[in-house]
This record gives sequence, C-alpha cells and structure tokens, in this order.
Amino acid sequence: MTYIILAAGEGKKMHPLTLKCPKTMFRLDEDFTIIKRLIRQIRILDDDAEIVVVVGFMSETIKKELEMENIIFINNPFYKITKSTASLWFAGEYLNRDNVVILNSDVVLSDDVMKNIVCQETDKPFLLMDKSSVAEHNHNVHVEGEKVVVIGYGISSPIGRYCNVIKFDGISARELYEELNGLMESGMYNHHYEDIITQMIFANVFEMYYENIDHSEWAEIDSIDDLIKARSIKVRPRL
Repeated sequence: MTYIILAAGEGKKMHPLTLKCPKTMFRLDEDFTIIKRLIRQIRILDDDAEIVVVVGFMSETIKKELEMENIIFINNPFYKITKSTASLWFAGEYLNRDNVVILNSDVVLSDDVMKNIVCQETDKPFLLMDKSSVAEHNHNVHVEGEKVVVIGYGISSPIGRYCNVIKFDGISARELYEELNGLMESGMYNHHYEDIITQMIFANVFEMYYENIDHSEWAEIDSIDDLIKARSIKVRPRL
C-alpha cells in the first residue's frame, strides 16, 4: 500500500514554536519525533509499504531525520504560498496505485487505529472521524447515513472531527488526481485537498465514507495541549 504523508507546511498555528522547527519534528519521547513514530508504525504493520513524504518548510531537517527509513521524498517548492492541494499534486504519480492513504504529518494515532484501519486495504474511499469531539479551528465532518456530506470549517451541525487521514481505493485515488490536475491548471492551488473532495461530493461525482474512531486515542498537534496528549498515547514496545 502507498502512504502519502503531507509535511510541507510551516505550522503557523504554533508560532513561535515552529519558526525553526517543523511541527512534525516535535519529540514525543527520547526516541521518536511525530513523523518518525508514524513511519515506524507503518513499517511494522505493512511490510510492503511505499512511503512518500512531501516536504517544503525546513525540508533538509525532515530528510535527515528520516534518512534511514527508505522514504521517497517529494518537494513542494511553493509551500509558502500553497496548501495541501499543491503538495498532493506534486506527489500525484503516487495516486496511481490500487490503495493509497493520505495522512497529515501532525497526526498521532494509536496502534489499534493503525493496525485495524490505516494499514488495511480498502475497496472504497473513507476518512477517519471522531464523533466524540469537534474542532473549533479545523476541519469537521457532517454525514448522512454512511456517507460524508461535507468536510470543512464552520459547519453548523458537525457530526464529528476530521482526523487528518483519508484512504482511497485505486479508482477514487485517480479521480482525485484528475481533479487536482484541473485545479492546478486553473491556478487554484491555495486550498486544502479536503476542500477539493467536498467540492467533488457537492458536484455528485464522488462518494466518501467514514470510519468513526472515537473509541481510540489520537491527536492532531495544533497546540501544546495536543502535544501533551500525543505523548500519552502508548505504542507497542518493538516500535
């Protein structure tokens, strides 16, 4: 399976802590940064994993951290003026796979979520959602039945919080890439890729499902409190 980890951003929400340190390079313990832990989890659970990391801000720091991890690095040279749509477009050739997982690099997931959901193959696109909470300044999710209706900010009646992970089967991954191509050709590169998926849903050309993980520990690192929470999430001893 192919895993695309988006790690190009400057982490502006956590300035000044991220002025000289990419958010994904925050330490969870004496052995692991956020991104190295994520990659080690994948390696343990998926022997055939193809891992792609899209870098931009302080890219050499991240590359050095992962130099022994057999990573494919993709550079977004325009990270200062673009968002994840552009980063994902630069990694577009890796969307031409039968199973693709896209993860933001500031997410910390428990072993059970990684083992039972993230590293399992899928035959349909779905995102991870936490029905036990909503985010004040990040993406939330509204659903009807088993399908996602919208992923976005300012939703009046969110069902849960988006967990920064989306899985795609081969058909849906290629549909997303075709949409990204059209947007980039039109100069529409300053968007989150989740917003593009919402546009596709609204146009009735895309079906997105969800998996609720409110029973499991996870964290998106956007504050010191988030980092403290992430450090409490246990990992298997052999990580």
